[in-house]
Amino acid sequence: MLKEKFLQYLRAERHYSVLTVKSYDYGISEFEKFVENDREKVDWGTVAAGDIRRWIVYLMDNGSANSTVNVRLSALRSFYRFLFTRGFVRHNPLSGVTGPRQEKPLPKFMQERQMDCLLDGLNIEDTYKGTLDHMVLQMFYSTGIRLAELIGLDVDDVDFDNGTLKVTGKRNKQRVIPFGEELREELNNFLCRRDAEILCQSERALFVFKGKRVSRYYIYNMVKERLSSVTTQAHCSPHMLRHTFATAMLNNGADIEVVRELLGHASLRTTQIYTHTTFEELKKEYGKAHPRGGKLDK
Repeated sequence: MLKEKFLQYLRAERHYSVLTVKSYDYGISEFEKFVENDREKVDWGTVAAGDIRRWIVYLMDNGSANSTVNVRLSALRSFYRFLFTRGFVRHNPLSGVTGPRQEKPLPKFMQERQMDCLLDGLNIEDTYKGTLDHMVLQMFYSTGIRLAELIGLDVDDVDFDNGTLKVTGKRNKQRVIPFGEELREELNNFLCRRDAEILCQSERALFVFKGKRVSRYYIYNMVKERLSSVTTQAHCSPHMLRHTFATAMLNNGADIEVVRELLGHASLRTTQIYTHTTFEELKKEYGKAHPRGGKLDK
């Protein structure tokens, strides 16, 4: 049986996990059942592109999300690639078939008033940990820095004279991020407290907790806890603050190319998702403020 040969190939040669193989099996079996509604038995060599397109329509008509359809289609695509390369079929019916477009969810971000409440509020303790947490939150919001970039910052990466940070991003690419007077002052105050706190003066990490460079675990959980105090949004994370930085910049008139450079995006297309976010925010405000705003299409 061809399907079993394929599943065994996934297990033995590709070393796929049990759950992954099960997912492939389910997707192929679902297509098999669909075809068998019209035929007594599936002949994998005679399946046509039209059969697959009808299956896609059937799945979508029955409430399957675009992402689910694409997962099922991916399993079938891999199956036919296996059949074709091993000579079990003479043609691959999926060569001209594309799945439904998968919409990317808009990035979640904090409102400016929420960030003002978080950074200017009285809920930050007057301890080294409180100062550290506040500085980290301010750094995320003021620069749009990535989590890994923030953790990797050394004291020497801060240029107070020019008001810039030197960060190492994805694929070890370095870029320079400017910062303003408010962050400069806070960094100066933080460094004084940091130097008094740490015992090892040779430690060059900018953000230190318990004598060593902060961990991803510490930052992630701290941000989640702090953001949850001012928002009811689920899945609060450091990346949400990066989204918040980009959205705030665009909402306040920044050029999208400038935002792209600040974020370290290789492509402008990646940055453009934030223009959709700001437009959705405009629609929401219009709907609340205009007397007939409720009629606006969503």
